[in-house]
Amino acid sequence: MQIQDLPYPDPGVPDARSGPRFLWWLFRNQLDGQLKSLAWGLLHFASVSALPFCVGLAIQAVVDRSGSRLALAGGVMVLCCVGNALGDTFLHRTAVTNWITAAARVQQLLARKTALLGSALTRRVAAGEVVAVSTGDVEKIGWFVEALSRFTAAALTIVLVCVALVVYEPALGVVVIVGLPVLALAVLPLLPRATRRADVQRDKAGRATELASDTVAGLRVLRGIGGEELFLDRYRSASQEVRHAAVRSARMWSLISAIQVLLPGLLLIAVVWHGVHLAREGRIGVGELVTVYSSVMILTYPLRHFEEIAMAYSFSRPSAKRAARVLSLERATDTGGSRAAETPTGDLYDPATGLLAPAGRLTAVVCGDPDAAGRLAERLGGHPSEQGASAQLGGVPLDELPLKSARTAVLVQDKDPVLLSGTLRELLDVPASGAVAAEDALAAAQCGDVLAALAQGSLGADDPMDARITERGRSLSGGQRQRLALARSLITDPEALVLDEPTSAVDSHTEARIAEGVRALRAGRTTVVFTSSPLLLDRADRIVFLHDGEVAAVGAHRELLHTEPRYRAVVTRETDEEAAAHPDAVPAGRKPARSPADDGLTDVRDGALSDDDVLHRLEEIEETA
Repeated sequence: MQIQDLPYPDPGVPDARSGPRFLWWLFRNQLDGQLKSLAWGLLHFASVSALPFCVGLAIQAVVDRSGSRLALAGGVMVLCCVGNALGDTFLHRTAVTNWITAAARVQQLLARKTALLGSALTRRVAAGEVVAVSTGDVEKIGWFVEALSRFTAAALTIVLVCVALVVYEPALGVVVIVGLPVLALAVLPLLPRATRRADVQRDKAGRATELASDTVAGLRVLRGIGGEELFLDRYRSASQEVRHAAVRSARMWSLISAIQVLLPGLLLIAVVWHGVHLAREGRIGVGELVTVYSSVMILTYPLRHFEEIAMAYSFSRPSAKRAARVLSLERATDTGGSRAAETPTGDLYDPATGLLAPAGRLTAVVCGDPDAAGRLAERLGGHPSEQGASAQLGGVPLDELPLKSARTAVLVQDKDPVLLSGTLRELLDVPASGAVAAEDALAAAQCGDVLAALAQGSLGADDPMDARITERGRSLSGGQRQRLALARSLITDPEALVLDEPTSAVDSHTEARIAEGVRALRAGRTTVVFTSSPLLLDRADRIVFLHDGEVAAVGAHRELLHTEPRYRAVVTRETDEEAAAHPDAVPAGRKPARSPADDGLTDVRDGALSDDDVLHRLEEIEETA
């Protein structure tokens, strides 16, 4: 796999049982690139390590006044230089390729897992951890996978040089072959402590990243309540903790680096001291002494890779552990799909609550618990909870469909939709049936003023569709973002559309027009709206009221206002004291006695007003709120 061939057609199925297993799986899946890196690494390190033998041969040839051996030494030195240049060039090329392709494979795996899990991912793994895995951790994992082949080449070269020294000059070769293992293993006792400090640094950095992402995501709310400075102080404190942890970690790694410099120097001194004594005794020649000295000096270069692989593994191990944790998460459903890929049609049904949304009708769902409503919306979209049963469309459980078919059949827009950066045209370029034009969807979502604002704020964009939207739509108001997200959902035109509080951030007049627009555009299509807004509820074909996780009442909005006190309490925001004053439901068409002290809201609850007056009064309440 080359960089130009990315992305992978299929990144494969990772071994996510543990961090080391995941790293080994990545290495095995890059075996071709790793072998190339190993071959070029051997050529590079062997050429560098052979230079001292050429120098020693040349010096001894000069001492012996042998022109032929001097020419031979020069020729071999030229070959070593050529091999060094080629090996170093292509080693760097293959190493970078291995690094980038390994990181790209991990990113593709994470993207695929994110798409598979959907909103369930952030409920099981912190958002900051997901960000850390997909950014910094990916780089560290790629570093270790790439460095492994270079370390192997360096280790093999050291073994070959030691064997050659023993054969070439046994008296000095024995000193080198005894001293090198000590050099390689001297830092091992320090690695656990260095790894622990590095782990602490990464943990603190992950928490700081999570705090920063949460603060940025909620910046608009924080400004509204004046909490920017509070959260900024928290981030400053977290950032300082990261800095202190990084300094402590750097101190340990600097100590390891110092040892890696000191010990080879001591070995070099020992070799020179012993070699000088052997040369004075006439047991070795000057060229042999220079050869051994130069070899020991050159060996410090491949020895540095022992430190690098230790550092790479200590940094990548927790990163791989976090990545494996995310990749090991599974849906609670059959992700491959045991049914045919055809998109089913019919009623949308949730066995856990008994909710039934008839095909081709607009069903509004009222639930007093927002969290329960969110979980139900996810189940309707084919993401059941760990214990809950899957929703069904036309009698077909969504978890038995291939994931692509399930998401084509049912689309869920959650209460906090995300707008990606880019032009409005790109935002609305989503997989769709083609039956709904972008202009119609924007009109139904009442986006006229949003288009005007985008065109005015985007320089050089004559067409509002070419206006740019900033990251997550932060330059837009909450209502504008909500309406653009609604338009995007309407364009897809799925068999069943589930909207979770789609108008919570717009004013009542706009909300009424959106309700009419969605009803008209989705005529004949199954639509489920989670809301407690009377303006939307009054225009729904069917109201389903949920209480304690079960369907408590079904009917029309005005009927349920009179007959179901729990429904009335949710829709009118009735307080506990007000509900206690009216414990019984009021039969339709019956007006109970009213005290002169009752206000307009009591008129609504008691049914003293006509149906039209009730709706008008609720609209006034919504506008006031």
